[in-house]
Amino acid sequence: MLAARGLSRSFRVGASDVQALRAVNLEVQAGDFVAVVGPSGSGKSTLLHLLGLIDSPSRGEVRLQGEPTGRLGAEARAKRRLTTVGFIFQTFNLLHSLTTRENVEIVLQLAGVPKGERRKRAEVLLRTVGLGERLQHRPASLSGGERQRVAIARALANQPAVLLADEPTGNLDSKTGEEVVALLEELNAGGQAVVMVTHNAALARRAKRVFAMHDGELREVTGGPA
Repeated sequence: MLAARGLSRSFRVGASDVQALRAVNLEVQAGDFVAVVGPSGSGKSTLLHLLGLIDSPSRGEVRLQGEPTGRLGAEARAKRRLTTVGFIFQTFNLLHSLTTRENVEIVLQLAGVPKGERRKRAEVLLRTVGLGERLQHRPASLSGGERQRVAIARALANQPAVLLADEPTGNLDSKTGEEVVALLEELNAGGQAVVMVTHNAALARRAKRVFAMHDGELREVTGGPA
């Protein structure tokens, strides 16, 4: 479903090259819940941005549903991101001028889904994440946990093959963060593949497979939850 093969990424900083990722290999199958844990600066978010086609590797390749993506142009990459990958950000990235429903609808609109269908799908998704009574609310009137639930509904809108969650509990208190991870577990139990990066080792152990990242290198530390 999703694979990284020999994935490396370096950045030019002044006169030096900084190696953010070093020959990372990772395979994600249907129904997987993968957690990548590590401290800030270890390369977790860089890996997720490469897997989600937001950034391009210096070496190696990303395959989505068996297809290589390295030669895709910007427009084709954007289309694959929109239809194959759902991205959940730590900072939610909601549009504050739009209602909760409209924040979910917008990605469906970009994918060409007709108005009636996208409204119906957005409402179903928001009920799925427990926000059926918040359809007309704007982000400013929602709690942090509710905003993250909107972001999850938006990420699910185009029925992605895999959800990529970048520190999805990083801006939440521990109780709300627990609820968000429980929701990801519930979605995974229904068959949704999830890749979550986090600095929280306890939350990472809730995944089926846990990987540790250190100085741009990735290694699997367990094949199941503790």
